Amino acid sequence: MQRRSLISAAAAFTAAVALPTWAQTPAALPVLQVWKDPNCGCCQDWVNYLQADGFQVQVFDTGNTAVRKRLGLPEKFGSCHTGLIGGYVIEGHVNAREIRRLLAEKPKAIGLAVPGMPVGSPGMDGPVYGERRDAYDVVLVQSDGTSRVYQHYAGNTGFKRTSTAADGLPMAEAEVRRVDTAAGKISLKHGEIKNLDMPPMTMVFQVSDPALLGKVKAGDKVRFTATQVNGAYTVMSIEPMR
Repeated sequence: MQRRSLISAAAAFTAAVALPTWAQTPAALPVLQVWKDPNCGCCQDWVNYLQADGFQVQVFDTGNTAVRKRLGLPEKFGSCHTGLIGGYVIEGHVNAREIRRLLAEKPKAIGLAVPGMPVGSPGMDGPVYGERRDAYDVVLVQSDGTSRVYQHYAGNTGFKRTSTAADGLPMAEAEVRRVDTAAGKISLKHGEIKNLDMPPMTMVFQVSDPALLGKVKAGDKVRFTATQVNGAYTVMSIEPMR
């Protein structure tokens, strides 16, 4: 009996040593506050994903741009929603695994970010995307504004994004759901965007020129072009449909 107990203890010790420290003992999680656009479906999908993973999430349906600035996260790491947990900024579609690791390791940093909205990241991985998984990095944004890769996700090779050059972008059609002039963003319920391999959905875009937002209003049917600029999905042109 004593020998069996010793064997069990040794096995438990070996298993604990094999795991990273942050993964060994689940700890109570602080509440995650999230600021997002109320019209962005992928933001809500990310919130649902975290809640399913055991996070308590407090949601504010307001633009995240001002909050991101207030928390000191550089704009180049921006995405469609901003979170705050345990004193750390969580920007964009960050994986639950890395948030837990961050809270356990407690590095001196501003927080974590997944810039832009890569397909295959949590909240951007629904059935509408099929089997597509783009490669992306979860980056640790350090106190001086620099960053390093915290975790890389390789994605798959079954999908290749076509050229994102501004000239010759294909037009897509959409309905304007919301115009946020202060944040320089627009929410569109759009059809397929071929150059981005993006299926129909409702999403918030940045705009290349704030003047574009003066051309349209909520409820308008529009034709537009979009591409990725510094990792962020960005409307390059937009016109009301006549």
